Amino acid sequence: MSALFALSANAQVGVKTNLLYDAALTPNIGIEFGLAPKWSLDVSGNLNLWKLDNGRRWKHWLVQPEARYWFCDRFSGHFVGLHLLGGQYNFGGWKNGCNFLGTHFEKLRTQVHQGWYAGAGVAYGYTWILNRHWSAEAEVGIGWAYTRYDAYPCAKCGTRLEENRVHNYVGPTKAAINLIYVF
Repeated sequence: MSALFALSANAQVGVKTNLLYDAALTPNIGIEFGLAPKWSLDVSGNLNLWKLDNGRRWKHWLVQPEARYWFCDRFSGHFVGLHLLGGQYNFGGWKNGCNFLGTHFEKLRTQVHQGWYAGAGVAYGYTWILNRHWSAEAEVGIGWAYTRYDAYPCAKCGTRLEENRVHNYVGPTKAAINLIYVF
């Protein structure tokens, strides 16, 4: 019984929102659990269901669990993390000529890409304690994502151009400025 009490007395839980996603009008939430004196588990997710009137789409959902190792105290200071990511997307109708790390975003001008993705990455972050319950956190991560998608010629057309295409992405997989409430 005393071991159970000691575990519950050491347990920490934080609820967070990523202000970068909030700025992009993407609803998101995260929860972080203390596991051991220098370890925690962060699970975050977001959902975006925007369909704009000019045919542009930006729909996706993402779940991103991360195991974190804290260099000092848990929930304070420097940490490194290993994260997984997975979700689905439906993007298209966006005017851009960008080619970023082998990903050709210019195709999204005239096509809609609909598919799923899964991947993994590493991250570094830092957490500042603001007061007893509030903290702020900055984090960046890089990694790899494997995706399969179908391509369509426009947002309202149903003829499939490409089916079950594979794409491997290597680059940023996480960027966060989190506002956290710690219980």
